[in-house]
Amino acid sequence: MTSHQSDSNHSSVSNDIKSTLRIGFLINPYAGIGGPAGFKGSDLIELQSAAAQGEIPLRAPARAHTFWRLIAQALEASALTSLPLGIEVISAPQQMGADWLSLWGVAHTVVSGAVNVQTTAQDTQVFAQAIQRQGVDILVFAGGDGTARDIYRAVGSEQLVLGIPSGVKMHSGVYAINPQCAAELMIQLLSGVLMSTSLQEVRDIDENEFRQGRVKAQYFGEMPVPAAAEYVQAVKQGGMESEALVLFDIAEYLREHFSPDALIVWAPGSTTLGLLKEWGHEGTLLGVDVLMPSGDLIRDVNAQQLNALAADHTGVIELVVTAIGGQGHIIGRGNQQITPELLKRIGKEHVNVVATKTKLRTLHGRPLLLDSGCAELDELWAGLIPVNTGYDDVVLYPVGRLPKDTSDDQK
Repeated sequence: MTSHQSDSNHSSVSNDIKSTLRIGFLINPYAGIGGPAGFKGSDLIELQSAAAQGEIPLRAPARAHTFWRLIAQALEASALTSLPLGIEVISAPQQMGADWLSLWGVAHTVVSGAVNVQTTAQDTQVFAQAIQRQGVDILVFAGGDGTARDIYRAVGSEQLVLGIPSGVKMHSGVYAINPQCAAELMIQLLSGVLMSTSLQEVRDIDENEFRQGRVKAQYFGEMPVPAAAEYVQAVKQGGMESEALVLFDIAEYLREHFSPDALIVWAPGSTTLGLLKEWGHEGTLLGVDVLMPSGDLIRDVNAQQLNALAADHTGVIELVVTAIGGQGHIIGRGNQQITPELLKRIGKEHVNVVATKTKLRTLHGRPLLLDSGCAELDELWAGLIPVNTGYDDVVLYPVGRLPKDTSDDQK
């Protein structure tokens, strides 16, 4: 890669490049059943038993159906037929997801396991974890505050989620305003609109207290949810982006979030070089540099040296990488020192993609690209990835993979 190639415009990318949005899906079928009867909640066993016997209509599946129906309509519309993002749905089994998706004609795969006839909080937690282990980009769930609480306990504060509001008491901030808004957020993701993430609170109230007219809401934690963001939002100088200021902001953000014991790998490119300079180091424009926990910088390492440094390090390894402007490659162009073996060791959660919004705009909605040399890895990591675009300013951007070489299959 040359200096010109690292950040300049390139020819358009093949339309054959695909990226898949992996959507996890889970329903708490009993969410909201107490509302019409004025029970201020749905946790009473007798209510759930009546719902299981068909005596009370289920609200959550109806709300989830609205969500999937609107997405199906959008995907069928002519304006969305050429989307680079496809959909893969990973569902909880039986009445917690798969039965309903089959009824609505939504293609999906199902995680293994059996659901209790009368579902419990434990069912929600078990299958939320099972779905998360499939590497979903976003976990969509239909329920109420109790469902959000169980989801949080299962998947923690790192998994991107989106709630379809279906409960009686809705104090948590992880839900869309209604199923229509949830569908609109998802459609925007599929349309290539940049999305920022926002940490929102998970809260639930004591139903026994609530029935006595006393509201006692308890804070459980926070989970990230998507929020629509235009390019010009939160950009300095009246919407005109200053690269120097953005690099300073990203550098400070990384400094605050990286562990002091981390080994940090800086990939080539003028963006990463600028960040390293903000950290007080003179890196190499076209090489891979490694910042040791001691503060020493090892410049311009090759693959063998890099793998040896990683093997000797017992802690977290962070990778800082940027995209080629106009083309979108983040792995496999000019940074072949970063091998598939190293990427597997680092883990996707420690790959820090950095870019100005101006650079992302040069892609015109095309996905970022992986060409690691390992088709299995490229396939697994395709989907959404957070891109650091400023201080505490992260947008979600699709990652595609290059078309598979099928020449050997055809011989």
